[in-house]
Amino acid sequence: MRPDISEWPLLLVSAELNASTDDGFRLRELAAALKEEQHCGVIPSFTYEDAVEVFASRSDLGAVVIDWDLPLDDDGERLRPEELLGLIRLRNRRIPVLLLTDRLETEALPESALSGIDDCLWKTADTPGFIAGRIAVHIKNYLKGIMPEFFGKLVCYSELYKYAWHTPGHLGGQGFLRAPAGVALYKFFGENTFRADLSISVPELGSLLDHEGAVGDAERASARVFGADRTYYVLNGTSTVNQIIWRSQVLPGDLAYVDRNCHKSLNYAMVITEAVPVYMIPRRNARGIIGPVKLEEFSGDFIASRVAAHPLVPAAARKRRFRMSALTNSTYDGLCYNVSRIKRELGKHVDNLHFDEAWYAYAKFHPLYRGHFGMTDDGVKSDDPPVFCSQSTHKLLTAFSQASMLHIRNGGSRAIDPVLFNESYMMHGSTSPQYQMIASLDVATRMMEESGETLIGDIIREAIRLRRKVAAIRRDRVRQGDWFFGMWQPERIAVGGGTCDFADADEEQLATEQNVWVLSRDNNWHGFADIEDDYVMLDPIKLTVTTPGIDDAGRMDTEVGIPASIVTDYLIKHNIVCEKTDYYSFLLLNSLGTTRAKQGSLLAALFKFKELYDSGAPLCEGAPELVRNFPERYSGLTLREHCDAMHRHIVEHDLLGKMHAAFEVIPKPVFTPADAYHHVVAGKVESVRLADLSGRIAGVMLVPYPPGIPILMGGEQVDDSARPILDYLLAREEFENAFPGYESDIHGVERERTGGRTFFRTLAIK
Repeated sequence: MRPDISEWPLLLVSAELNASTDDGFRLRELAAALKEEQHCGVIPSFTYEDAVEVFASRSDLGAVVIDWDLPLDDDGERLRPEELLGLIRLRNRRIPVLLLTDRLETEALPESALSGIDDCLWKTADTPGFIAGRIAVHIKNYLKGIMPEFFGKLVCYSELYKYAWHTPGHLGGQGFLRAPAGVALYKFFGENTFRADLSISVPELGSLLDHEGAVGDAERASARVFGADRTYYVLNGTSTVNQIIWRSQVLPGDLAYVDRNCHKSLNYAMVITEAVPVYMIPRRNARGIIGPVKLEEFSGDFIASRVAAHPLVPAAARKRRFRMSALTNSTYDGLCYNVSRIKRELGKHVDNLHFDEAWYAYAKFHPLYRGHFGMTDDGVKSDDPPVFCSQSTHKLLTAFSQASMLHIRNGGSRAIDPVLFNESYMMHGSTSPQYQMIASLDVATRMMEESGETLIGDIIREAIRLRRKVAAIRRDRVRQGDWFFGMWQPERIAVGGGTCDFADADEEQLATEQNVWVLSRDNNWHGFADIEDDYVMLDPIKLTVTTPGIDDAGRMDTEVGIPASIVTDYLIKHNIVCEKTDYYSFLLLNSLGTTRAKQGSLLAALFKFKELYDSGAPLCEGAPELVRNFPERYSGLTLREHCDAMHRHIVEHDLLGKMHAAFEVIPKPVFTPADAYHHVVAGKVESVRLADLSGRIAGVMLVPYPPGIPILMGGEQVDDSARPILDYLLAREEFENAFPGYESDIHGVERERTGGRTFFRTLAIK
């Protein structure tokens, strides 16, 4: 239904609300009239400072009424009314802000106040009922514009209560009411969910496949807001966005220059398009954190040498340009490329640039990220190729799961033909789109358009506060000869002519100065000693927490270490779920849904883990389920003994070293990914143990987590030069046998349990 005034309360700011004065009496009369006559709730605030807190924490306000005559403190330090007005307008340009004053003081109002308000109400000139009605009109007019166009039309249509004779078969939810299980589903999700679940047969809402009507208008609004020439809504995830992009441009045999640190959907795109991939190799530091591709890998000479050495690129094709390139931006751990530099270097050698920005849809909306996202507005030069961006709007903005956007910026001399491109779009799009998902993309766009910089600025600052808190705690503990968790971030910040500890750095500087987050050789906290200048920055909202056991220089502590998987398993038991776990670090995402309470719970859990570790608490207290499931392995151990045993295993088996060696190798491709998949479809593969994989050709990709990069692609041969890959995978197999309950995700690997031992198996070409 349309927004109801009763659900959008008024914020009334006045110190006189409870005063035994004439003003207080009239204000209470006004509040009563709003409730009784206009059915509008009232949230009282007695100071401007409190009003700021209320306004920042609630987005369901219908209007703000400010008593302009609040007295200042004796010391004059109270927030002034024009400052309150400025903070309100920073967060919401459209909400009605009404001033309460008296007739004699209207002429004294500053120009800044008059330009930022919607109405001025005289306290004594009109009756409380009249003033309440006038306020209600402002709220109702405001609520009419709350919804963006597509979402608004979807709501209007669902309120018509039509008798539908088309799909979906539940027909507004009625179908679910025929059986108890359906009734339970209906009650859980609510009637509006089902009334808004419509069919493509509804012409009033436009066509997603043709990009017409209200849907097309929403997509065009998103293109404008996100800085694209064209934007497409994709409802089956960014994996499908990647497929659409590649299917629209790449033909069998075309060369593609691909970041080896790419999502598996891009590898599947190479299967579908039958492209011939040539790989860029991303760096990684001693902790195993994935870094950027070296800038030199975008030079003509380097690319020519890589192509010349590729066994599947015939001599006649070695002079051809790459049809497509793909770079992951940002990386899982939040490293973001300077896109302008990428375009200058790589753009000379490819027909199309593709940035996979699944985790980075918000970058356009805060100046901290300027120049470091695919739709960067740095002008289009005549020789610039078209740029594609795939973004998971649902990941760190506010769309439903699987709701994604595909952005296109045309090149200087070549534009992407929307008619031709739409053939690929329709090939991968459903003829039964989910309208709630479209609405969520529409709303995510409106939120970023109206308040994007403020909203993203809030989560940047919240992430910075957590970073500084952890840094301060760790510094204080280390000074006492103790330990605490760390953050992967600069230890020292340049200030004026000197430096200061990150924990002491000014929040404003950290939140607004990009150079703080740009990686450099001079301040090598990041572990990439050969990093190029002004090339990549760390996204402050991607929080990589580090655990003891290895320092930033890669030196392992041979005695004491706390593997991150033990910590994150503990956090999961306390309802704190991390995004990714490496050997001695884990990743947290600070997004629009993160609250200060979540940060407090995280710190409390980390302190509790430390207490259990330091006190010699039994493992059954820190990981009761692990001990219960594997009593013969873990009974009788303390949490610290368990950490020590796993840490020693990692050190003695050189797991980090073997991982580094494995990912420095690009095995010899005998078949393209597409040809390897053809063998799978034809049944010309067999399951083999990894120990027997030497000399064989992989039938499918193998992707171990961590770090989540294909270590082996279908069609690549495990020969002597690829031995480090096999060594690392077998070391992982041994780790899982030594520590049951810590099985990690390795795509392409099946597990066989024989004689009390686990063996890894994969598909190899016969």
